[in-house]
Amino acid sequence: MVGNVSPMEQIILILPLLTAWMFDRWLGDPTWLPHPVVAFGNAISACEHALNKGHKRFAKGTVITIVLVAGTYLLTYALLQSAGTYISPWLKAALETILIFYCLAGTTLVREVREVFRALDRSLTEGRRHVARIVGRDTQTLSAQEVRTAALETLAENLSDGVIAPLFWYLLLGVPGMMMYKMINTLDSMIGYRNSRYRQFGCFAARLDDVANYLPARLTALLMILVTGHLNLLKFVLRYGKAHASPNSGYPEAALAGILDCRFGGPHNYFGEEVWKPYIGSNTRLLATKDMRQAVRINRKVEFSMIILTCLVLLIKSIG
Repeated sequence: MVGNVSPMEQIILILPLLTAWMFDRWLGDPTWLPHPVVAFGNAISACEHALNKGHKRFAKGTVITIVLVAGTYLLTYALLQSAGTYISPWLKAALETILIFYCLAGTTLVREVREVFRALDRSLTEGRRHVARIVGRDTQTLSAQEVRTAALETLAENLSDGVIAPLFWYLLLGVPGMMMYKMINTLDSMIGYRNSRYRQFGCFAARLDDVANYLPARLTALLMILVTGHLNLLKFVLRYGKAHASPNSGYPEAALAGILDCRFGGPHNYFGEEVWKPYIGSNTRLLATKDMRQAVRINRKVEFSMIILTCLVLLIKSIG
């Protein structure tokens, strides 16, 4: 995207992103619509069941991760190039719109988090059941405060994983890079655990996800601080973000904890094994529905800011 670009080409350049984002705000992830992440999950599951056994599990997991990630990028690139070269640039733009829509996951989680708080108002059992849909930890014994905390932690982390990181990789490598990131993220969510089953097989996938999210996670935290005007929280985010067990998710979580003046982290159970996550923040106050509403507003502002930033960068690159 170098040199003089016509207004029509500029429209084609940013139209897929803006259209996909509006569709995500309107539809979220409809359950009736086939989703490529489901196909990603089926492929990962099949490989894991076939190969996560016997010797050399780390090597097997590494090879499978590389093949799936590289294959996703190359297939997406070939599909889009073929559509644009042999059929029509508008068909390519349409396909890009669909794929970007699939990669953005801001609206669905916002709806799920709202539903967790509504369910919790009805009963603790319903709250536990609903939060289990969006977190990987065991939820059967969570208290009401722990259910709310889990939902808000996930909301902050998903702002990075589900919105900012896909857009970041879109800026770097286009739609193929966006799809590649979704495969990396899906691999981590399925096999990137440090338990006896996945520690070796999913190790490379987990480390690759750490690399892919390193800059987006920090960018997410920065944008959260900027849209709320709480610049004094930079030290708070740096302190607690790097103390988190994860090299990335601690930063957006720390930003939200600082803005809400609450405490995240603590012991969680995954597949029956206790995992201790360092506390983020020190205020042990009880969380309430108003905190969820404030967190959602922050998510929406950050998402909008990143969309505008992405469009501006694309246009600047096109005329540079």
